[in-house]
Amino acid sequence: MRFMIMHKNDANTEAGNPPPMELVHEMGAFISGYAERGQLIDGAGLGASKTRTRLVFRNGKCTAKQGPYQGEHELPAATLMLKVRTREEAIGWAERYGKILGDGEIELGKVNEPWDIGVMPAPENPPLQMLLIDKADKATESSGRSPQQKAAISRLKTEMSKAGVLVSSLKLKPSSSAKRLVFTNNNLRVTDGPFLESKELIGGFAVMELADMDEAIALCKPYAKILGGTLEIDVRVVDTDDAE
Repeated sequence: MRFMIMHKNDANTEAGNPPPMELVHEMGAFISGYAERGQLIDGAGLGASKTRTRLVFRNGKCTAKQGPYQGEHELPAATLMLKVRTREEAIGWAERYGKILGDGEIELGKVNEPWDIGVMPAPENPPLQMLLIDKADKATESSGRSPQQKAAISRLKTEMSKAGVLVSSLKLKPSSSAKRLVFTNNNLRVTDGPFLESKELIGGFAVMELADMDEAIALCKPYAKILGGTLEIDVRVVDTDDAE
C-alpha cells in the first residue's frame, strides 16, 4: 500500500527558522534505509505560511491571498508538485486547475530546498518548486470528482508535463480510510477518519510504500520523536487505482 504521511506545521517552521543541523542529519539517516529499499517514493518540507498562496474559487471568481496566515481548511484531496520559474507562473497553473473544480480551495506551498535549510549554498537562478494542494470537499470525500472534471484535470496535467512543470502528482483516498496521530511528549493518541476538517497547515510529507496501516503508524513513532515528540501527523492512503 502507498501512504502519504503528513506532519503539521509548528511554531519554529512558521517563524521561518531552519531546522537544527542535528535534526537534518538524524532525519536523513532515518529515511535513508527506506530510500535504499525503494519504500520512500517522495517527500519534502514546506516553508512557513508567509511563503504560501491560498486560492479560493467561488461563483466563477478566484481570490488569491498571500501568507502569512493561519490554517483554515487544510484537508487535502490531491497534490501536484510543480517546478516553475516564478510564483506567478505557479498561480497561473493553479487558477486553471481550480476553474475545473468550480467552488473550492487550493494551497500553493513553497518547497524547502537544501539551500533553504543551510545544507548547501543556493545556486544561481534556481527553479521554484511549489506543492499544489487540492483541498478536500464533499465530492472527494464521497463519490469523487465527476468524469468531466477528471478528464479536464488529466488534460491539464498532460499539458503541465509537456511544459516541464509537473514533477509528480497523487490522489488521496477519502479521509474515512485515514488515521490522525497526535503525539504529546512521544505519547501517541490515534483517531480514525473520516475527518470533517484539518486546521493545521502541512509542514512536510513523505510518500511511502508500506505493507499496511500498522506499519505506517509504527514508522511514525520514531519519525515523530525526531521532530520533537509533540506534533500531529495525518496518515492518508494514496489512491493508486483511480488516478486523475
